[in-house]
Amino acid sequence: MDQELTITTLAERPELEGPMWSMKDLWPEFMMYDPVGWSHMGRIVRDFPEYVLVATDPAGAVVARGFSVPFVLDAKGRGELPERGWDEVLLWAFSDLRHGKKPDTVSAIEITVDTSALGRGISHRMLAAMRENVRRLGFAELVAPVRPNGKHLEAGASIHEYAFRVREDDGLPHDPWLRVHVRAGGRIEAVAPASMTVSGSLEQWRKWTGLPFDTDGEVEVPGALVPVHCEAARGYAVYVEPNVWVRHSVA
Repeated sequence: MDQELTITTLAERPELEGPMWSMKDLWPEFMMYDPVGWSHMGRIVRDFPEYVLVATDPAGAVVARGFSVPFVLDAKGRGELPERGWDEVLLWAFSDLRHGKKPDTVSAIEITVDTSALGRGISHRMLAAMRENVRRLGFAELVAPVRPNGKHLEAGASIHEYAFRVREDDGLPHDPWLRVHVRAGGRIEAVAPASMTVSGSLEQWRKWTGLPFDTDGEVEVPGALVPVHCEAARGYAVYVEPNVWVRHSVA
C-alpha cells in the first residue's frame, strides 16, 4: 500500500490536467473509440473539475486519476440504474447539466493508475477518496458501472454469472476489481449488458488489434470482456461491453 500519495481534486490543482492526461495506462486501444466517451471525457475536466481526483507521489508526479459525474437518478424515465451503463450515465450527466437539473447521485466513470505505479494499492486509495469526495459534495450515494478487470480472461463466460461469482473461502467476488469495490462497502446490484459500444470498419479493427478480422462471427480480442462481433461480408465489426453496477452508500 502506497502511504505517501497526495490526492486532490482537479478544481484544487488545475495545473495537473496536462500531466493527468499524459499518464501511461493499460486500456486497450479500441476502448478509446466509444463515441460517447470520446465526446464527453474531456468535458468532465472542464465542467466537473470538483469531481475529478488526481493522485501525486512524493516527487509530484501524477500516478492516478479518478473521474466521476453528478446526475439525476430519481427522474421520470429513470429511477433504475441504466442497462446502457457507462454510456447512458455520461449522457444523463451532461443532459442534466445543460438543463440545469439538480443532481441527486454521483457515478464513477474511471479510475486509472499509471503503469509505473501498479501493484501499490493505489486503486483502493482512489476509490476510497472518490467515496469521500462524493460525501464531501453532499451526496449520499456513489454508483459505479464497474469494468470487471478479470473478465477478459473469460471472454466467453456469461457476464450475468461472472458478475455474481464469489470465492468459496470468504464469499467475496471472484473478480479482483469487483472485490475492491465490495471491500470498500459497495454492493453489486445489476449487470449493464450494453454499457459501452465500439463499432468500426474492419480496417479500423485491424489497426486497433492487429487481428485479421476476415471471417464472420465472434472474435476474441485481447482486453475485450466479450467477443467482438465481426460482419466480414458487410465490412464492419461491433463490440458491446458489459459492466457491473455497484452501489456505494457514503452517507
